[in-house]
Amino acid sequence: MFALVRSIRSFSIALTLPRALPLAIAALLAAQPAAPARADFLDSVTSGFGLFDNKEKYKTEVVPDTPAEDLYNQGLAKLKTQDYENAAKKFGEIEKQHPSSEWARKALLMITYANFKKPAYDDAVQSAQRFIGLYPNSPDTPYAFYLAGMSYNNQALDVMHDQSSAEKALAIFSQLVEKYPKSEYAPEAKTKIQIMRDQLAAKEMSVGRYYLTRKNYTAAINRFHDVLGKYQTTRHTEEALYRLTEAYFAMGVVEEAQTAAAILGHNYPDSQWYKDAFALLKNGGLAPHENTDSWLSKIGKTLRAS
Repeated sequence: MFALVRSIRSFSIALTLPRALPLAIAALLAAQPAAPARADFLDSVTSGFGLFDNKEKYKTEVVPDTPAEDLYNQGLAKLKTQDYENAAKKFGEIEKQHPSSEWARKALLMITYANFKKPAYDDAVQSAQRFIGLYPNSPDTPYAFYLAGMSYNNQALDVMHDQSSAEKALAIFSQLVEKYPKSEYAPEAKTKIQIMRDQLAAKEMSVGRYYLTRKNYTAAINRFHDVLGKYQTTRHTEEALYRLTEAYFAMGVVEEAQTAAAILGHNYPDSQWYKDAFALLKNGGLAPHENTDSWLSKIGKTLRAS
């Protein structure tokens, strides 16, 4: 009687084992040899619940890599249909399956291009930076710089917003021109540099005018000083010199006001900004006159040299 009870209890335990553990059960059975009758009993129970029936489900298969050229052509096909997301994925598979091949280098550049066209600019910048780091001497590296710069360029907002994207675009295009001056992308990079510099100068002018209208002359002067120091080859230089004349005159620092007007007149004699500066000083009984000890005089020399 007690033997029968023990058999029933053993049977109940077998029935309540979690169905998610068939492999663990099999391992235990393999590690500990049991009496034939006991093994047959468990086999009949587990097979009755389908725990070991589908052996093919756990069969390991080795899937051969797709040839890199095939993946590359598939990616190109996705690009032609403007399916940029899936194109990037196809090129990404090349990096995974053939990481040390020449195809991987080509694929990484195409990932950058696909992300740029999508557009997914942050991803494009990231993959471009990876390409530059891995292949600094590649003939395609200037193009990676260009795509990174254009990714920031296309995110640059008007002067009423943050200009961090314009600053990053300027930095990358400057590197491109410096490192690869003979690259086919250098001429356009130079154009973009001038555009970004002009935009950054416009931002400084906008903030400077804001301070000027609120009679915060020191803060305004600092902004106009930055325009002359950092972006003096932009179209905002003339106005910056006039605004300095205006700010210094309002503060009663007449020598600096006269110097700013004199430099303005020397470099841009036909400018309307110079005519306005001349009239402003004349109304105060003054005339343009350069103080050679002024910081403005030093900047004036660089303007004349440029």
